[in-house]
Amino acid sequence: MATKTKRKRYDKSGPEAKALVDEIVHGTFMKEGTMVAFPTCFPGVTTPIEADESHITALDVAADGIVYGGTSGRRTHLFAGMFHGVTGCVFDMGTVDGADECVAVCCGRSGFAACVNGPTGGRVVTRGLQGLPFDLLQEWGFGRPAFRNLGQPAKGERIVHAVATASVGTVVGATERHVFVVDIDQGTLRVVGDAMGLGELAVGHMGGVFGRDDGNTLWRYDASTSQVERKAVKLPGHAWDRVRLRWARDHRTGQLYTADGEGQVYTFSEAQGFSPPLARTRLAPVGPMSVTLDGRVFGFCGDEISRMFCYDPRRSKLSDVGVAVSVLERRRYGYVFGSAGTGRDGQIFFGEDDDLGHLWLYFPKIQTPGARAEA
Repeated sequence: MATKTKRKRYDKSGPEAKALVDEIVHGTFMKEGTMVAFPTCFPGVTTPIEADESHITALDVAADGIVYGGTSGRRTHLFAGMFHGVTGCVFDMGTVDGADECVAVCCGRSGFAACVNGPTGGRVVTRGLQGLPFDLLQEWGFGRPAFRNLGQPAKGERIVHAVATASVGTVVGATERHVFVVDIDQGTLRVVGDAMGLGELAVGHMGGVFGRDDGNTLWRYDASTSQVERKAVKLPGHAWDRVRLRWARDHRTGQLYTADGEGQVYTFSEAQGFSPPLARTRLAPVGPMSVTLDGRVFGFCGDEISRMFCYDPRRSKLSDVGVAVSVLERRRYGYVFGSAGTGRDGQIFFGEDDDLGHLWLYFPKIQTPGARAEA
């Protein structure tokens, strides 16, 4: 009769076990930097946007650092967030009649355009930018001018996305089958071509606007000729089916970042095209991303409970930052995010795409000298 070998008892007090426990307990949530979940209101003065109307699905940051956003849900709200000087509030500018989804907010020199969808299709509304208040600690007052309705780019079609171009005040957008251009200051809207609308649009460093086309390709809009070139660029690899195209732009260089359905990260430039895969995120798909002032890319990956990642191009390294959690202003976990943008001072805004959505501010860790040396 064979004798049983006694299994060695796992030493829970050993250094390896302690390190594993520490990684599980403290490595799940934010490992570096600081997250602040800010409510969609003026704390202590106004009430937040209602829970089922507060999914933040569009963000843009104006030149003066004020962040503008739009929500999706039962109704669409447009808001402005102010975090410089004596401010600290999110101002709800009001709802857009007949809209239940906001897919883009684009800031110009003196106004912004919001692309919204409803039962009858997509349309564009505009309004002037919000001035920076004098002193919100002592006194305050805001007006709510009506939104200007520029109409539908294509009757019955939903708008997919839009971006502000290098020409300040001009917005290029895409519906399900058309490309359109908006002049915010002039209040005009015109269709410039036919193309698929399959995900986010992006502006290249030479001024071209790119969007997802069929057949794993990109179309390109040239503002100088007002022409749309179909299937202008082929996407790398093969894992692009059933994934919404996402972009992040380094505003210093104009370089674009994107990721395929397997979480492989690429760069794209108009002159050189796509890079080979740079890194792979821990989860897929990749959600909203933004590039901070030192060139690092921060974004979220994964469904339902997403994790933040950081790609540092100077070290050619992608790291896992963890699940979002806020212990300042609001004690809250953050699981689903729909939009992102970089602030004036390098902080990154993330729009929470969830009930009772908050505007999250992420302050990245300041890197130590020598940490960003070229690889």
